[in-house]
Amino acid sequence: MAASRKIVLHSLHGYRPELDAVVTQWIHERVGYVGVVGVDASRIEDIIDDLCVGDGSNSYFMLTASHGPDETLQDAIFLAEQISGELAGDVHVVEF
Repeated sequence: MAASRKIVLHSLHGYRPELDAVVTQWIHERVGYVGVVGVDASRIEDIIDDLCVGDGSNSYFMLTASHGPDETLQDAIFLAEQISGELAGDVHVVEF
């Protein structure tokens, strides 16, 4: 699904259990950054972090960020675009 290693997750409805499978797929695809903006952004970021750590035996490092209620989708995209180095490249926006 993700052609990019950087994703901005635009949360329209807040956390739903389906997110777990999406994050598992991102780990498989070696996504390196997920910025979350919208409904329950902080909670969703925490859940993504927990899914990456798992039971600790096979953790996956993924840089994450949540954006506050005063920040826009464009703010989240702008931040993701600034990430360079190993994670340089396009930003993929996912509405959830």
